[in-house]
Amino acid sequence: MFERFTDPARRAVVIAQEEARERRSARIGPEHLLLGILRCPGTPGEELLRAAGVGVDEVDRGLAGLRPADADALATLGIDLDEVRRAAEESFGPGALDRTGGRRGRWFAGHIPFEKASKKALELALREAIRLGDRTIGTEHLLLGLLHPEHAASRILGAYGVTLDGVRRAVAERGRRAG
Repeated sequence: MFERFTDPARRAVVIAQEEARERRSARIGPEHLLLGILRCPGTPGEELLRAAGVGVDEVDRGLAGLRPADADALATLGIDLDEVRRAAEESFGPGALDRTGGRRGRWFAGHIPFEKASKKALELALREAIRLGDRTIGTEHLLLGLLHPEHAASRILGAYGVTLDGVRRAVAERGRRAG
């Protein structure tokens, strides 16, 4: 499938891997793909997001907004993340959890696999390109793949009014103007 990706879309995927590595993620998530698109200025996907007022800072804030829900969910199971952090730092020293995956091991070298949701987003990007009659998969198609409701990226972007139907219309309009 990657042979159908435009150079900017390939670059967005490479940047997504770099984002995952920098954020010490074991897998490339949809949020990393979204950040990869945003870090490819002048591409259709980035331009659509910028026009909607969405940049890296907005995505980072959206991701931070998703984390407390995870903490709340763990709290319902009797797990207090602050207590876990305190206990880890008491046993292993200050910042112990921040050091996990440090510069040793696979965090900074080698291939980082895609999360299942990211693989699905890439598959959906292909379907969106086919649906639009495009022969290649660009950053705009990657964005469309991320906007399907099962992805956290769609919830983050929805807060800025970026929707699957709206981006589909915008991409189709861009295609008509280019053609």
